[in-house]
Amino acid sequence: MNDWTTSHDRVLAQRNAEGWMFLIEAARDLRTTGAIAPSGTALARALTDPVRAQAPRPLAVLEAGAGTGPVTRALIPQLSRGSRLDIVEANPRFAARLRHLVITHPHLAARPAQVTVHQTYVEQLDTDQRYDVIVSGLPLTNFTPVQVERIMARYLELLHPGGTLTYFAYLGTRRARALAASRAEARRHAAVDEIMAAYQRTYATGRWTVWANLPPACVWHLQRPLLSAERPEPQFDGSRR
Repeated sequence: MNDWTTSHDRVLAQRNAEGWMFLIEAARDLRTTGAIAPSGTALARALTDPVRAQAPRPLAVLEAGAGTGPVTRALIPQLSRGSRLDIVEANPRFAARLRHLVITHPHLAARPAQVTVHQTYVEQLDTDQRYDVIVSGLPLTNFTPVQVERIMARYLELLHPGGTLTYFAYLGTRRARALAASRAEARRHAAVDEIMAAYQRTYATGRWTVWANLPPACVWHLQRPLLSAERPEPQFDGSRR
């Protein structure tokens, strides 16, 4: 009982610390933080389902926008021997925390080189590696339409043909933005929504709602087609939804 209580208290303290860290970093820079709260357990599990579904096959996995590591901690136990995980995090304080997570995680004690943390933006990641699964923790509505197009194009470039991109969007934010945002902000959000809707129409293979997260979120799976069935890039007509 005491061991369980101590462990449970430690987990709660860690979650509280991560929550405060997210708030502090969001106040500094939403572009490098991406969100104002770490992903909950249910959302982390939904985002990592494509990795879990393909185990125990060795996989190349990329996590973008890892923050304080809640999704990273869900990913690491799913990595079979021979798999690799590259983590991209632009925020230097989050990147340092992720490196500490990697060197202290018990699953990586015998193979620490299996996971690498890159402090950069995913658009600027310098690699020839192609990935079976990309897990994105970047709430794209924080960014400009140009940034979103660059990020999505980079994701597709980094995926193996047949590879899966999994990402999330918070539910209910469109109505809240419509009430609180300026006209310029509303136009920006609408343009980002249209870009993402076009990618969803072209590449989506699944969509799930995670009500247990705070706030609730929708998880999307997008798949890059096999080379023999490549489809054209999404076309944006500039219409408003």
